[in-house]
Amino acid sequence: MRAFRARGDGAFVPGDLASCGEGAVFEDGVRIFHPENVSVGRNVYVGHGTILEGWHENALAVGDDTWIGAGCHLHAAGGLRIGRGVGIGPGVKIITSSHRVGPRSEVILDSPVDLAAVSVGDGADIGVGAIVLPGVTIGEGAQVGAGSVVTADVPAWAVVAGNPAKVLRTR
Repeated sequence: MRAFRARGDGAFVPGDLASCGEGAVFEDGVRIFHPENVSVGRNVYVGHGTILEGWHENALAVGDDTWIGAGCHLHAAGGLRIGRGVGIGPGVKIITSSHRVGPRSEVILDSPVDLAAVSVGDGADIGVGAIVLPGVTIGEGAQVGAGSVVTADVPAWAVVAGNPAKVLRTR
């Protein structure tokens, strides 16, 4: 099994993930940043052009048997835990930090950054193009509809959709 490390250009070379399980597949164009803080379980698939953005202080952990579609951006500045058997559709963005908006005179990019962990429970599914914002927990077996913007916790086994995502029913 190969493990990979980001160089300055985000390309990877063998051996520098915190851990990488047997049977993990990384398609062409996957970029991994701070690989020393990225752990990938067994039989994980990571699609073309996905960015796994570990962070210098917090970790990105992906559980066994998880599928991550092409073109995703998984950002772990605040910490990101993805459970076992999770499906993450193409183009999904999971973000764990945001700029605190200050007075009008302050440039937003210069404002302090708040970090908040995201957790995705075992067996959950996040639809194509969904966005998960900082501090959210997506419960076990929950399903997030395509294109949804998840701003609050999703209960286990709930089906949510919309912007902001709302509970439609329970599975």
